[in-house]
Parts: sequence; C-alpha cells; structure tokens
Amino acid sequence: MSDEVKQKDRDFRKKLNRDAREVVSDSIHKRVKLIVHRPDYSVESEQEYLSLSKVLMPVVREIARKTLPLLEHETTSEFARNQFYGSKFQADSVAYQDFRYFAKKRPPTESPSLVVGLRIDESASMAAFGRLEAAKRAVIAVYEFCQICHIPTFIYGDTADASKLEQMSIYAYTDFDRTDANDRFRLMGIRARSNNRDGMALRIMADRLAGSPGQTKLLISISDGQPKAMDDYTGNYAIKDMQQTIAEYERKGITFLAAAIGQDKDVINQIYGNEKFLDITNLTELPAKLVKIIARYL
Repeated sequence: MSDEVKQKDRDFRKKLNRDAREVVSDSIHKRVKLIVHRPDYSVESEQEYLSLSKVLMPVVREIARKTLPLLEHETTSEFARNQFYGSKFQADSVAYQDFRYFAKKRPPTESPSLVVGLRIDESASMAAFGRLEAAKRAVIAVYEFCQICHIPTFIYGDTADASKLEQMSIYAYTDFDRTDANDRFRLMGIRARSNNRDGMALRIMADRLAGSPGQTKLLISISDGQPKAMDDYTGNYAIKDMQQTIAEYERKGITFLAAAIGQDKDVINQIYGNEKFLDITNLTELPAKLVKIIARYL
C-alpha cells in the first residue's frame, strides 16, 4: 500500500476506536479496555481464501442469480416520460409543443433496501469440531453474495481478555465505509482466541448498523457458546446484558439473528428467542443457509 492509503487506514482505525468507545461509554462495559483492530492480510491469506472459496462460489453465484431480479427496483431501467431534458428523445412528444421531448431513467432508491452486519465469535472454543473453518466459509459466502448483489456489509470478529491492557478486542475485517477488494483476504484472519464478551460486541456493531442508511438492517451473530469473560461477565448477568442490548437496538430498527454452531445452543436460544435463533447442526450447511436467509430480507 502507498503511504497515503496506509494513513487513511490508520485514520479509519482511529475513528472506529473512538466510535466504539463512545457507544459503550454509558453501558456496563464503560471501563473495559477496548481496541478495534483493522487486520492486515498476507499471501497465505490469499491462498487460503482461494482454497475455501473454490467450492462455495458456484453456490453463492446461483443464489445471487435468483436474487438479483428482486433488486431491479433499485437499479431500474424504467424511463420517466415528458422531461425537459434526458437521455432518450421521444419523437411522439414533439406534437404537444411543450418542450418536454425527452425521457430519463428514474433514479435508484436513495437508500439500499438492506444492510448486513456479520459478527463472528472468536472465542477459544471455536477451534473445536471444525467450527472455525465453518465460520470462515460462512463469511466468504456472505461477503461474496453481498458484493454480487451490491448489499452494504460489514464483518467484525471479537474476543475478550487478550491481556490486562486489552480486555476487549474487535477485528474490523470489512466495513461499508472503507471498502477494499482485498477485504476478502482479511477475512482469513479470523481465529480462535480467548473469551467472549458478547453484549459489548453486539452493542458496538448494532450501533454502527443503526447509523447506516439501509431500510432493513440485519445483524447476524455466529457463535458457539454463551458469553463468558473476566471478571464476572458470565451467567445471568451476561445474558441479561445481551437481552437488554438486543431489545434496545430492536427499538432502533435492528433485526437480530443468531446462528448457533456449538454446545450452548439452548442458552443462545434463550438469549435471542426462537424467532431469532438458527440451530446449525450440520456445519457444512452454514454458508448456504446464511446467504438464503439474507436473500429473504431483500
């Protein structure tokens, strides 16, 4: 990257940090030491992406092919007649002598119909039973589907208790405010790391989504377990925080979905409720299921 691009990336990361800290400043997480990272990528990341995406892309493209006709209203080819200027001359209008001889394309809707946020739990337990690779496949599918359909999206991962000076870590892999074709390679940086402070992650992501211009705002959480972080963020205390966060941001227009891929499915169901809960028993089905669900919201 050029020095100018690197500086813009640093400025963007600083903004994400400021915004995230402001969002939690009035919550129970206000004293938690937070860092928002903007992960880099390597040649190995590109190779891993190409390997994982090879099988996924035909499925993603087929779902997108069926979905794109639903988006015609956003990129309409319909012409508004009887205009003083435009890109299409209408000879039959000349007879009216009112100078409205042209037609022009109607503009697309000002706001996208859908904006998608995808949250990845990067707790240590994600290393078990193929969950990490399933999560990577899912984010590739969601990211590429949203790219094909021009759906604004951002994908963040999170973990807790990396160190005493970094009690909460957010990884901004992709973001609709700073798009980069190489973001797909950043996604390969998803890791199984430490604990998870779910309520804080949901609050930061939901607030970012609430400020976006989309008509429908969908936040999907992929998680394999219930919240647990030091010192006492666990059990009913953590569950209550998550439920309050979900309720608060539902009032602001956010739609939540939880894809449960681990042993704590009953607890995740209890937190989110049946209507917002996806029980992913077969991990190989996760990518296509998520993409089809997103398509339903268009």
